[in-house]
Amino acid sequence: MIEKQQVVDRDERAVLVGLIHKEQTDAQVQEYLDELAFLAETAGAEAVKRFTQRLAHPDRATFVGKGKLEEIRQYVVGKDVSLVIFDDELSGSQISNIQKELKVKVIDRSDLILDIFARRARTAQAKVQVELAQYQYILPRLRGMWTHLERQKGGIGMRGPGETEIETDRRIVKDKIALLRKRLGEIDKQALTQRKDRGEYIRVALVGYTNVGKSTIMNLLSKSEVFAENKLFATLDTTTRKVVFEQTPFLLSDTVGFIRKLPHHLVESFKSTLDEVRESDILMHVVDISHPKYEDQIEVVNRTLTELKAIDKPTILIFNKMDLYEKQTFDEWLTDDVKQDILQQLKESWQHRSNGNCVFISATERRNIEELRKTILDKVAQLYRERYPYKSEYFF
Repeated sequence: MIEKQQVVDRDERAVLVGLIHKEQTDAQVQEYLDELAFLAETAGAEAVKRFTQRLAHPDRATFVGKGKLEEIRQYVVGKDVSLVIFDDELSGSQISNIQKELKVKVIDRSDLILDIFARRARTAQAKVQVELAQYQYILPRLRGMWTHLERQKGGIGMRGPGETEIETDRRIVKDKIALLRKRLGEIDKQALTQRKDRGEYIRVALVGYTNVGKSTIMNLLSKSEVFAENKLFATLDTTTRKVVFEQTPFLLSDTVGFIRKLPHHLVESFKSTLDEVRESDILMHVVDISHPKYEDQIEVVNRTLTELKAIDKPTILIFNKMDLYEKQTFDEWLTDDVKQDILQQLKESWQHRSNGNCVFISATERRNIEELRKTILDKVAQLYRERYPYKSEYFF
């Protein structure tokens, strides 16, 4: 029987591996590996070395070429490394073949993200969602996982013990998936009932790439204590609070962060959590403007919103961490006038691209929070006028 366990142990030393495809540059792959290193750190491992290889297509057997695999093996042997993490998804046979060569644990990006989600799931709903995604990830990889077992040659009556174990585990996993889907369906019904019971309130959802500051903003606006830290996927469970600005109430929800190459099974399993995004009236798309590739992160979030059929909702772009952006952008010798000109050009550019629906803030320094509150209030009041004109006390 398949036993699920944490794939990353605390304080493990890890090696990261990425492929450079023809559409990518070395710099892009290094940025992807930066994020993979942050994921590893979030899971408790330390990334001590990176390996990259330029290939038109991944090797079917070992993902990287034999020469590169030998180079990784030599490093692993000499540096007390117990974990190798690939930035792309591996098949079961690839994992098995690589582990045979390296003699250490091998995982891919999807498995690492699933491990982080499993650690951070707190509610019954999140735990079931993660467990379902884990079993869906395991199912197509069972054959590769069993390649280390002895097998007799094929033929009628000549099936080896490995084949028997594969069939047994496949049945167990499929039964478990069916059971988890049934349980998740029951939880989803309860969640749907809870959402319907919220009444005629405008609903606002915080969305964005992981670790951009959504939970910090949630705490500021709702004066609640939502868990927030400088780690990827600090928030898994959707948190909803009733907020009142002046006389106008609305429901504010914090949602799970998006990320590049988010495992498909995870998106599927978290469908009910992401329903909070689908059913919201207004989206607050939070962006970490201090990140060097923040525009790429905006694109990742927009692609995910498109998949969720939520891209056309009224959206406020919130550029967070302006304090860090200024520290990274401004040299000491720049005059205040030059700094203001740079900031003005940035703001005018995004105001134009967002049709005026953007705000620049620093949540940790509480900078420009009043402008954010006013922007939200204007949007919420406008929707009340359109949808619930009899609630005139909400938009005075």
